[in-house]
Amino acid sequence: MRKILLIGCLLITSGCSEFALLASAGSIGMSQNAYARAYSGVDMLTIMGTEKSIKKHAYDKGKELYDSR
Repeated sequence: MRKILLIGCLLITSGCSEFALLASAGSIGMSQNAYARAYSGVDMLTIMGTEKSIKKHAYDKGKELYDSR
């Protein structure tokens, strides 16, 4: 289902001009530093692969370790 939604979004946004896409990406890029952009990218890949964010993974692991004491 996610793949179909992603393909649909790509098809809808492909009608935008290249300038509009670059302008929107540039404003996002200027508002974050390199570390935040890298974290966001890795977090997005993690969510796509496991359906849980990095924070959720850390929370679940911490809770598991705390409960096992």
